[in-house]
Amino acid sequence: MKKVELIFVPAPAMGHLASTVEFAERLICRDHRIRVIILSMKWFPSASLDAYIDSLTALQPHGIQLIELPQVDLPSLDPKKSLESFLDVFVQCYIPPVRNAVRDIVSMRCSLGETRVAGLVLDLFCSPMIDIATDFGLPSYLYFPTNAASFGLMWSLPTRHTLKSSEFERSDTEHLIPGFVNPVPTCVLPSAVFCKDGGYTTYVKVAERFKDAKGIIINTFEELEPYALNCFSKGQNPPVYPVGPVINLNGLSYSNSDDKVMKWLDDQPQSSVVFLCFGSMGSFKAPQVKETALGLEQSGFRFLWSLHVQPPQNDASKMLPEGFLERVQGRGMICSWAPQLKVLAHKAIGGFISHCGWNSILESLWFGVPIVTWPLYAEQQLNAFKMVKELGLAVEMRLNYRKDSDEVVMADEIEKAVGMVMDGGSEVRKKVKEMGEMARKTVMEGGTSFNSIGKLIEDMTAND
Repeated sequence: MKKVELIFVPAPAMGHLASTVEFAERLICRDHRIRVIILSMKWFPSASLDAYIDSLTALQPHGIQLIELPQVDLPSLDPKKSLESFLDVFVQCYIPPVRNAVRDIVSMRCSLGETRVAGLVLDLFCSPMIDIATDFGLPSYLYFPTNAASFGLMWSLPTRHTLKSSEFERSDTEHLIPGFVNPVPTCVLPSAVFCKDGGYTTYVKVAERFKDAKGIIINTFEELEPYALNCFSKGQNPPVYPVGPVINLNGLSYSNSDDKVMKWLDDQPQSSVVFLCFGSMGSFKAPQVKETALGLEQSGFRFLWSLHVQPPQNDASKMLPEGFLERVQGRGMICSWAPQLKVLAHKAIGGFISHCGWNSILESLWFGVPIVTWPLYAEQQLNAFKMVKELGLAVEMRLNYRKDSDEVVMADEIEKAVGMVMDGGSEVRKKVKEMGEMARKTVMEGGTSFNSIGKLIEDMTAND
């Protein structure tokens, strides 16, 4: 039987890339005919991202081949004004090298005759590359590392744009968005939809191509988002395949500090520690670091805090209240980096204060650890709203906090949120534990995501 090859083009951000690679591994494990080539685009220097990409070479014997594309000149745009607009131009710059790579792969497979290229799997922000697939007579699938409700927002943008061709206004009160049960407050929409420097137009441009994909693959599962997924099952959009939770349970790690963190957790009682971690881009200014420290101290709970600070500061200890480290010695630990997956899996963890990145949410649900919402950027405010108001699976601290604001969450608010998430008998904790059990069942044989991946593979291999 012929091998089937899929060409993946992920966005070069850790949250997108790691999720995409894990999904590729799932496909290969499920059907041994499948092989995957990952075309890797390069943008900002990142030690952790480079280390992760280097680690992918070990996957080649398991059916995944990494091709690092030539470096292109990065756009002259300022990513601080609009990261989305920068990413759009970046993707456009990479269309020629991606096209060349696809041409070479297709040509080689045709000449050898042992393997059929079955399609392109593109990150949602790479939707303009659907044209490359079309030029070679290949189907294209879009991979969403985030949830079905976020897909609903983006899916709705081209329709809205035909009626009102301008950015969202912060003065608007709320919006009806497909995939959400409740009206969505304007304050929890992604910053990009308000951005007049290209962020909004990028979202519209990217979303306009969704209809041209053969399938939409989303990192979610039916038990978590039944309403949203039902909204997109009526034939008005390409078929949606919920395949989550897609989690790298190997918990790849790049730091020698792992042992120190894990040994400290080993010495803590069960469900006694609140974990604070805000993703690879999550950092705070000095006033917020100080208030967070005071809130943790006042709470009386044990804590593990993965603390990143914003330039020009580089020494987190100088931003902490005087005498703080001495007062919390023994019940608190601060580190510059923590192996998040390993930490969430540890019996000592009882709660998680998170930026609400979708990967982090899925990991916390998998291990039954309730979240306190502290969103920072991208679609995280929308995720926080979803988790608190739509699903009742998180403790609300903030839904609309933004990293680029000067707003400071005060110590009393943090203290209160820690107390709520660490409540062993709370309804949120009970619901999170139940959802964690469903998350594990959905990827097992006969589960909804297991079956959905099966249908996707049938579609991808239909010509064999």
